[in-house]
Amino acid sequence: MPDLDRMPIVHADAKPLPYELPTFDDPAEERLHRKQRLAAAFRLFGRFGFGEGVAGHITVRDPEFPDRFWLNPFGVDFRMIRVSDLVCVDHDGTIVHGDHAINQAAFAIHSEVHAARPDVVAAAHTHSVHGRAFSSLGRLLDPITQDSCAFYDDHVLFDDFTGVVLDPLEGKRIAAALGDAKAAVLRNHGLLTVGHSVDEAAWWFITMERTCQVQLLAMAAGEPTLIEPDVARTTHQSVGSSFAGWFSFQPLHSVILRDEPDLLD
Repeated sequence: MPDLDRMPIVHADAKPLPYELPTFDDPAEERLHRKQRLAAAFRLFGRFGFGEGVAGHITVRDPEFPDRFWLNPFGVDFRMIRVSDLVCVDHDGTIVHGDHAINQAAFAIHSEVHAARPDVVAAAHTHSVHGRAFSSLGRLLDPITQDSCAFYDDHVLFDDFTGVVLDPLEGKRIAAALGDAKAAVLRNHGLLTVGHSVDEAAWWFITMERTCQVQLLAMAAGEPTLIEPDVARTTHQSVGSSFAGWFSFQPLHSVILRDEPDLLD
């Protein structure tokens, strides 16, 4: 439920907020919802230029079978993905639904993250430009803006790079480093975000990529002024909550659904 103490102040007669967290009684209905959100997230990632050849993946746990997750087919551009293209794989690597192959790195990373974090419904990782650039610095994001406070004390640095992640043991190391945080900077690789919904995981990735861009710009211009720790923690409570992540995705989802309704096919 949303934190009503942190919701926008509105007139007493104003219309209610247009978005509410969905609930489901039927696993099939929830599965379709998650797959539709997943396809929409891919289209948005494609629109934002997060694609890099065949690299990048977003996964969502199946609501009926917790040891299975849905993801993008290998070699299909984010901008073309539809609900019917999505592939379902179990934690043993067996494809249980779909006609396409999957990215081996996607399985190696995401299977271990989902296994280690039962609370994680979705996870996102791509080779976005600013995330890759920032990851080469081998450091965490600083609290230099209100938006960056969403990650204050809530992201980690995976301070290692051993090449393309093809071994589930490497995915296990990434999952262990992530701990209970919402995001990770994978050194010399890029960004990883997780959430209690596709919406949340996707939004954390979008805003984390932009936050990397802002910090790179600020560092290039001079010495950024840090937000005081107590203020950063308080701000994190407002902009870094699970509901804030989910809610922030809703306007983007509305736009992509209006512009590209074929994603639901």
